[in-house]
Amino acid sequence: MFLKYLNLSIFIAGTLFTAGAKTYRVPSEHTQTHLEMLAAQDQMSTQISVEETQQFLDNLFQDEEEPELDIYTEGWDCKLVNAYKDAVVPQTQDIDVSNYVMPHNGYITSPYGYRKRFRRMHKGVDIKVYVGDTIRSAFNGKVRLTNYERRGYGYYVIVRHENGLETVYGHLSEFLVKPDQYVKAGEPIALGGNTGHSTGPHLHFETRFMGYPINPAAIFDFANQTVHTDTYTFDKNTYEKARNFDPAANTQYANQWRQTHPQPVRQRVSASKGSAGADYYTVRKGDSLSKIASRNGISLQRLCRLNNLKTTSKIRIGQRLKLR
Repeated sequence: MFLKYLNLSIFIAGTLFTAGAKTYRVPSEHTQTHLEMLAAQDQMSTQISVEETQQFLDNLFQDEEEPELDIYTEGWDCKLVNAYKDAVVPQTQDIDVSNYVMPHNGYITSPYGYRKRFRRMHKGVDIKVYVGDTIRSAFNGKVRLTNYERRGYGYYVIVRHENGLETVYGHLSEFLVKPDQYVKAGEPIALGGNTGHSTGPHLHFETRFMGYPINPAAIFDFANQTVHTDTYTFDKNTYEKARNFDPAANTQYANQWRQTHPQPVRQRVSASKGSAGADYYTVRKGDSLSKIASRNGISLQRLCRLNNLKTTSKIRIGQRLKLR
């Protein structure tokens, strides 16, 4: 009997040990599964190449060239040339002008500064262009305004740039961009003209920082078609001053430019002074009333009124038309 109970006890103990042994196998099975998962993850990581990672990043940021939109908020919907009338402007500010393109390669026909004749400040420079010449954006930026001013700029474009500047392009004949359009430095934005208060084809070019009209000759060396330095420091005390401006160098460049850029035949107009001091235009082959009006900075309606014509009237070669 005792042996029977002893054998039964041994049997139960063996069973428990066996069951216990089975329990002890669970952690090892879990460890094996864990190792298999790690191996799978390691295999996955070896499939991701450096090139694929770089390609992913390139695709992710390929549309991030345009700058943050905050520079296009203050005064953005303003229809005036100075959109910063009530802004707090710092005394000095460093401006990066290294990524530039000359708006046109013409020479300066009228510098920045006070004009005694008109008793007003000339807030930009006038650059020689012919009607139809391509005008380019000086820096990267976005078009803030395209507008027309009969007694001033004529057709003009204002571009706000990533570096904090705004540039103004006046007396144009045609727009090539629209407001809110992003443009890069050197991209065509307009065609040169003779509209508005203008005595001949030229580009009126302004550089402004928060409304302050900087002398463009402080940033650009027009005689050498470059910028003076990669960084321009705006200062409220000196922004009207030119930098290394050399009239002799500009004259030399002007002579060189005229030799390499002969005036197109279509723009060689015949003008004279009448007894009353009014300007007259002699009609040439290919002229039309609208072309003559646009070329001389007056409206078609005014041209017709001055000459007792209708907009549909025919004109003949050699006919003299009053312009003023």
